[in-house]
Amino acid sequence: MKYSGMFIAAMCGLILAVALCAGCTDTSSSAAAPAGSGDASLTTMTITDGMGRTVIVPVSPERVVCSGPGCLRYLTYMQAEDHVVGVDDMEIKESIFDARPYALANPQFSTMPMIGEFRGNDDPEKVVACNPQVIFKTYCTEASEADELQEKTGIPVVALNYGDLGVNRAQMDESLRLMGTVMGNDERAEAVITYLDTLTADLNERTAGVAEADRPTVFVGGVAHSGPHGFQSTQPTYPPFIFVNARMLSDGPQTAYATIAQEKIIAFDPEVIFVDLSTIQTTPSAIDELRDDPSYAAMTAVTAGEVYGVLPYNWYSVNHGSVMADAYYIGTVLYPEEFSDISPTEKADEIYTFLVGEPVFDEMDSLFDNLAFKRISLK
Repeated sequence: MKYSGMFIAAMCGLILAVALCAGCTDTSSSAAAPAGSGDASLTTMTITDGMGRTVIVPVSPERVVCSGPGCLRYLTYMQAEDHVVGVDDMEIKESIFDARPYALANPQFSTMPMIGEFRGNDDPEKVVACNPQVIFKTYCTEASEADELQEKTGIPVVALNYGDLGVNRAQMDESLRLMGTVMGNDERAEAVITYLDTLTADLNERTAGVAEADRPTVFVGGVAHSGPHGFQSTQPTYPPFIFVNARMLSDGPQTAYATIAQEKIIAFDPEVIFVDLSTIQTTPSAIDELRDDPSYAAMTAVTAGEVYGVLPYNWYSVNHGSVMADAYYIGTVLYPEEFSDISPTEKADEIYTFLVGEPVFDEMDSLFDNLAFKRISLK
C-alpha cells in the first residue's frame, strides 16, 4: 500500500504528540491531523475561531474544558454541560451571593477538577490532567494567548469573542454558532440565537408605539462591574432599558459603565428607579444610600415609592437570560397595560429553563434578600 507524504507527516506528528502528552490520544490526533485531508477516519474538522486562528478539532468531542468569563455559560446554553471535565476556580469558590443561572442549574461544576484561576488564568498542567479534547477560551486579548495555551497542552484551543446583546450581538451569535459546530449541535446554537432574537423583538413590539409622554423617566443604580458598587454606578447603555424603549439619563458618557455625579442624578429626577441588587454586597449599598442620604429624599421616585429591585446580570461576564428577565420585569413596571399578560417571575423561569435547563429565579432571588422584581421600601 502506498501512503501520501501528507499522511506520513500526519502520522509522525501523531506519534510525537502522544509521546509528549501521554493520555491525550484523541486530542493529539486532532492536533496532528492535516487540514483538509479529507480522511474521515481522523474524525476531525478545521474551523476558524474568534481570533481568526485555524484550529483542527475532533468532531463532537466528548471531553472539553471552558476557560474565561462566560465560557461555561455558553457551553451550558449549548446543552453540552455533560461534556465538561474541568472548570476554573470561579466555579468552585464558595459565596453567599451568586447571580450565575448556569452555575445554579449545574451544581456539579463546583466539585469538578480545577484548570486554573478565574478570568482565563489557566494552569496548563492542570488542564492536561483533565484530559480534554478541546479547550474553549473567552476574552483572549490576542491570538498568541490561545496559541501559547495550545502549544503548552497539545490540545486544540478555540478562542471565542463573548459579544453581547447590543452592538456586539454578531460576535455573540458567531461564538454560539462556532461552539455549536464544534460540539456537533448546530441546531441548538440556532435555537438559542432565534430565542434571544424573538425576545428582543417582542419587547420592542410591545413598547415601540408608546407615546413619549407615557414613558416614565428611569434610572438604574448600583450596577455591578468588576464587583459591587453604590447607587451612582450605572450603565448609560443599560440593555433592559434599551429593549423596552425607556427614557433614561442620556447626557452622561455613553460608556459601558459610569459613575454619575450625585448632583446630575438629582437634577435628572427620575420618576422610576431600579436598583441592581448586586449592590447589597457592599456598604453602604445603593438601597442604604437612597434610604439614608437626605440628598436623595426629594427625588420624585423616592417620594412616590417607585424604587424596584432587579437581578444582577454582570456576573462573570453578562448573563443574557437575566438581561432579558430584567427587561420583561421593567416593562411590567413602566408599561403595565402593554405587559398585562406577563408574570415577571414566570417569564424569568421560562427564559432560564430554555437557556440553562432549570427554573432558577427563586434561588437567585433568595440570595439577594428576596428583593428581585419587587418594590423596595425605603422606610
